[in-house]
Amino acid sequence: MIKRHFTLFLMLALSVLTVMAAAQDAGEYLILSAQYGTEHHHVDVTNTLKIVASHDQRFRMGNRTFGVDPDRGRVKVLRIFARGPNGDERMFEYREGTVIDGAQFRGWGRGEWGQGGWSGNWNGEAERHEEAARHEEREHHDEREHHDEGQRRDEGEFRILNAQYGTERNHVDVTHRLKELARADLQFQMGNGTFGVDPDPGRVKTLRIYARGPQGRERMFEFREGSLVDGSQFRGWGRGEWGNENDHWSGRWEGEREEHDRDQHRW
Repeated sequence: MIKRHFTLFLMLALSVLTVMAAAQDAGEYLILSAQYGTEHHHVDVTNTLKIVASHDQRFRMGNRTFGVDPDRGRVKVLRIFARGPNGDERMFEYREGTVIDGAQFRGWGRGEWGQGGWSGNWNGEAERHEEAARHEEREHHDEREHHDEGQRRDEGEFRILNAQYGTERNHVDVTHRLKELARADLQFQMGNGTFGVDPDPGRVKTLRIYARGPQGRERMFEFREGSLVDGSQFRGWGRGEWGNENDHWSGRWEGEREEHDRDQHRW
């Protein structure tokens, strides 16, 4: 009778221990990897951690725990990278000398973890996402800056009708060539090489841009050889939305009116 009761007691005790062991290993996070050290010098201690975990649910951690000092003279940490119930990676950090409790990790004592899947980032998957988000934001910022710069340089108040290069007696139409230059640069230095022609050799030449202002009046802008041409005052400069068939120039070298306002741009 006593022997029978002892057998029942032993079976009950074993059942309780089995339930307790299962409860200890029922954490919600599955360990992917364990790294020990500092950001610049750390080593993989996943297998060593498995051995320690098989003996203790809780233990105090330090250099002796893992038998290595990956960054002498620096305070080191153990970082455990694990996958949570929602599939996201999470990082758990423990400083030297702290107590580690494995209760929150699934299969802790049985070592049913550490089979890979870690992002490889010392600061965890979250930082990788943050860096990707920062990179994306920088790209959007650059796009906005580029767009805003394009908008700013194309917001001038004068619409170009025509561009002529040379002297009063010998000049050529350079409207299309000016469009090509405008698409590439807001500003450029102008001369014979710019337009690939010298319409009046031996004479100082000018670029004359004829444009329509806000009041609808034609205005002439003059730039001497070697001067800097700035397109910021011309509407649609970089987009080349000017100098078309519908943009009628008066055809006069001096412009629509003799009493025009002349902007001279000299070196």
